[in-house]
Amino acid sequence: LDAVPLAQWRAIAGELRTQHGRPVALGAVRMESDTTGQVEIRYRHATVGFSLVVAPQGPGKVIGLHIVGVATAGDTLDKVASELRALPGRTAMAIARLRDGGPQWLLPASAGDASMAVGSSYKLYILAELARAVAAGERQWSDVVPLGPKSFSGRLLGWPDGAPITVHSLATAMISESDNSASDTLMLALGRYRVDAMVFETGHAMPDRALPLLTSAEAFALKMPGNADLLALWRGGSNKARHALLRDAAGRLGAQRVDIGTVAETPSAIDSAEWFASPRDMIALMHWLRHHGGDALSIMAVNPGIAPADAKRWRYIGYKGGSEPGVMAMSFLVQRQDGAWFSVSAAWNDPKARLDEGRFVALMTRTLNLLAAGADYQDESVSPKPTERNSGTGPFHPSSGPSSASNRR
Repeated sequence: LDAVPLAQWRAIAGELRTQHGRPVALGAVRMESDTTGQVEIRYRHATVGFSLVVAPQGPGKVIGLHIVGVATAGDTLDKVASELRALPGRTAMAIARLRDGGPQWLLPASAGDASMAVGSSYKLYILAELARAVAAGERQWSDVVPLGPKSFSGRLLGWPDGAPITVHSLATAMISESDNSASDTLMLALGRYRVDAMVFETGHAMPDRALPLLTSAEAFALKMPGNADLLALWRGGSNKARHALLRDAAGRLGAQRVDIGTVAETPSAIDSAEWFASPRDMIALMHWLRHHGGDALSIMAVNPGIAPADAKRWRYIGYKGGSEPGVMAMSFLVQRQDGAWFSVSAAWNDPKARLDEGRFVALMTRTLNLLAAGADYQDESVSPKPTERNSGTGPFHPSSGPSSASNRR
């Protein structure tokens, strides 16, 4: 273990004992090659999987060590839902098996029908409208549009204004990287009213709260202290009044008027200058995309939102999430190896504090692993195979969750 400082290893081992109890036995050992393999250690309350990399030249020194899975003993969907409810602030979660006749809900309605701020998850509505337009012959995935207007975060922010780009490339950047310039460009190219119509089309339970959908630049701008008057009008306005506000105050609602540092650290107006949907609304949207998305499904699969080892449990996994200070949301469309389709969606809001993203992602990963192992078929506990928490290839370093922040946007 020369590549792992002794003090660091002792700290890691101590943390594992604190979380899972004392180690009690050596579990499965699997060789993957002459220099790599996996080993499981059974603790009192969980089984932890490790990936080892040894030097190709003797004497077999360990040069890479990673925690690749933690399987909680006796885990169930109800336990995960209970832990989610215990988080500070407000939470909501829905799980459904998707059948041709509609979703078969695996949690009570009360768990997933609350309207929540969902951050960039709203971009799935833009994707759905684009998919509808392509299917109707109104658009082609190869259509080229000029990039703009720009917004904060994302690779395209540094591209030239007006750069020609296909709508397929914009959609891929919007979903896989949560590129805000891509989403704002697509929203305006498709037409805000048409994207808003998709909110109705997919069965959103509270469209009056959700509409009109904001561009990312508009949402950032409404949160600015200098636009407090506009935020007050937005909060109290009808759908018609809000559309008028966005039109008449457009000069104050562009990215050039935003100091992104003022909203990057603490929650800001997450009760109003936001995008709203319940987990059940998001699953209804995923159900629509499953049947009508076409090429949108491959776009949703570029970034699975969870660690690669966990994603490989599924025949298909499509994902979009959203996160900002005080807001965390994750929604998945998945097909199990036996062909069954599911959707999982959850959100966590706290207007007073930043959120523990790693904790939330871990809960969602546990949910998916339970479903992959067949949790919908049985009432008894299901203990899934270990799940990856850190998929890097260098020497071990602690990780707060199974995927990077960029993967969860």
